[in-house]
Amino acid sequence: MVRRWFLNALLLPLYLTLTACPAILQEPASAGDDAVTAPVTAPAVMPDDADPALWVIRDADTTIYLFGTVHILKPGMTWFDEAVKDSFEASDELVVEMVKPDPGVMAKIVSDLAIDKSGISLRDKLSAEDRAKYEAALTRLNVPVAAFDPLDPWFASVNISLIPLMRNGYASDQGAEDALLARAGARAIKITGLETPEQQLKFFDDLPEAVQIRFLNFTVDTIDDAADGMEQMVIEWANANVDALGELMNAGLEDKIIYDTLLVNRNISWAEWVEQRMKQPGTIFLAVGAGHLAGPSSLQAVLAKKGLVAERIEY
Repeated sequence: MVRRWFLNALLLPLYLTLTACPAILQEPASAGDDAVTAPVTAPAVMPDDADPALWVIRDADTTIYLFGTVHILKPGMTWFDEAVKDSFEASDELVVEMVKPDPGVMAKIVSDLAIDKSGISLRDKLSAEDRAKYEAALTRLNVPVAAFDPLDPWFASVNISLIPLMRNGYASDQGAEDALLARAGARAIKITGLETPEQQLKFFDDLPEAVQIRFLNFTVDTIDDAADGMEQMVIEWANANVDALGELMNAGLEDKIIYDTLLVNRNISWAEWVEQRMKQPGTIFLAVGAGHLAGPSSLQAVLAKKGLVAERIEY
């Protein structure tokens, strides 16, 4: 059974993690002064033609487009058109969070990092109350309660959070990155990853176990609302409601260590990459999870402190 869940993880985008779809985690944020604390606003209506937000940074010889993605979508969404398509077609390089490796390579990375090395079962790490909730949630999902016992809490949490999404029509090969990578391959343009698979997994694996367990407990407590939360997030993304999207996508970052590790520190690192890349001529289409482009700790906010102003493209 564990092998089956490893396979599921390999088939899903690795970067579909907390910062990608924390709409399933509706605990109020308290991650320091930069945390999003405003209440989530009422959702808009899903448009016939999605027009996600797009920004651009320019100087005399370099252009970098910033596009916020959703890593997993339902088939049939129309979003790659108008300004998004024009900007992509004008670019000579696609930059994404991570370039997915060969499945065999990914399997070894997951095996090295996601399997618990202590010999203590995942359920045995939970309090009696949390274990009861955990087992009840897996039962509702028709998953054997022992399915994730050999795994680290963070990996179990990510996998559990995806189950209701997949069962509600979201497809692992329909994320915005998948479409962009396919088109970049067809155009034979350069594709760059900001992070490696090992780095992305280690963001979670390096979290203290107590934090991982809180992450798991949040997922369990809100799993019944996961599909509705994801739907609301996609609606806000499709309508380019950046502020509302930021509230949704960062609402679950309760622990400051999670907020800093998964959002703030990565934005700081990516801003340094952008700053260096602006010194070279070219046109870049940079696509990262939409949560990184919303809120007070957004990538644009970090770039602004470096004197690099990202202008919103209205279309």
